[in-house]
Amino acid sequence: MAHKHGISSNSTKNIKAAFFLNLAFTIVEIVGGFMTNSVAIFSDAIHDLGDSLSLGLAWYFQKISQKDRDDDYSYGYRRFSVIGALINTVVLFFGCIFILWETIPRLIHPEEVDPKGMIILSIIGIIINGAAVFNLKKGTSLNEKVVSLHLLEDVLGWLAVLIGSIVMLFWDIPIIDPILSILITCFILFNIYRNIKSTMAVILQRIPSNVNLDEIKSYLNNNPKINSFSDIHIWSLDGEYNVMTININLQPNAKPEIISDIHSDLARYNIQHCTIELC
Repeated sequence: MAHKHGISSNSTKNIKAAFFLNLAFTIVEIVGGFMTNSVAIFSDAIHDLGDSLSLGLAWYFQKISQKDRDDDYSYGYRRFSVIGALINTVVLFFGCIFILWETIPRLIHPEEVDPKGMIILSIIGIIINGAAVFNLKKGTSLNEKVVSLHLLEDVLGWLAVLIGSIVMLFWDIPIIDPILSILITCFILFNIYRNIKSTMAVILQRIPSNVNLDEIKSYLNNNPKINSFSDIHIWSLDGEYNVMTININLQPNAKPEIISDIHSDLARYNIQHCTIELC
């Protein structure tokens, strides 16, 4: 039975759109940082420039992952999207460390900024990055989820800037900005932990979280055409496409067509590809 291992082009289009949105806004941030004389905004622009580079890598790997299997990669190229997710997670982690490195000293020595200019830039940042997050939220690949986390960080960061700049517009409390920045960074680090767990589970070939092994065993045990089974192995290529191998001993009266039926039945348990060895 032939199995297609390609990925929908929607994932690549989503990441491509996020890349260009992020790159365009990075340029706006750099200009805005100079105009408002805000080191915070300029630092965020440098951070977003790193995001743009990682988004470009994610776009590249996601595009490769669409290729079907060939003589070099018998399971196809889906796992390349996992590489993109891993690289993005690492970049995001070091981005958070950089933000904390820059923010913590400002708790002791808060810096004066132009709140009016920050309000304008933060509104633009929320709109642009929010649109990208909304677009990627529909995606299901690990790569899209990690990229979405990148942009969610920016949305929350600009929301903090908006709140802080509005407060600082009326009261001289510059310490609000670093406090909000630290809280948001801690939230992002928590989500990084969750995403790295999902990514490493795929790389280490853990049984996918959307596959219930007990239910599959129950189905096999209750199938009257199956005498016994052994050596069940289940893993995921990219967090979406799940693969299974199994040895099955059929009842003497079982017809060959039962194999096709088993393939179809396993699809209900989120198994997209199954190799069955008869013994």
